[in-house]
Amino acid sequence: TLFLKKDASKRRFRAEAKITIRAGKGGAGCVAFRRGKFLPFGGPSGGNGGDGGNVILRASSKLMSLYDFRLKRNYEAPNGRPGQGSQCHGKKGEDLVIDLPVGTQLFKITDEGEELFADLAEAGAEVLIARGGRGGKGNEFFKSATQPAPRFAQPGEECETLALPMDLQILAGRGL
Repeated sequence: TLFLKKDASKRRFRAEAKITIRAGKGGAGCVAFRRGKFLPFGGPSGGNGGDGGNVILRASSKLMSLYDFRLKRNYEAPNGRPGQGSQCHGKKGEDLVIDLPVGTQLFKITDEGEELFADLAEAGAEVLIARGGRGGKGNEFFKSATQPAPRFAQPGEECETLALPMDLQILAGRGL
């Protein structure tokens, strides 16, 4: 939601918005085994999963208001791809970069209320807000002398999800 409030003490207008962001989940590791004509016993060949994508917030001088965040409130970074056989590792999820107007203040919700998390006061300033989950290990990773053919792999790690209140100070003289 987007609110425009007049703060009488400072003679400024303030725009507020609240969005929900989710980083990408890590891809699962793979359980696979080699087979071949001249490899009678083969062995494990499962690849690792890819890492999930991060969410990065960047200050941009091209934007002037938080109106776009009233229309779209949920942002998700892509998940990492799962591992495959033949020691093929999964692809990492792309990072999601969200542009915000210069002067946006980001708040973190705590038990006591909202506290200032970051202030994007300069154009080009970036903040890593949510880190993607790590990819799981495939059965090739767990191969050892005591366990030559493991039949298990790790799942990908979960990602961070959070609600993010934002506040943008707008000078009243500029609007009038």
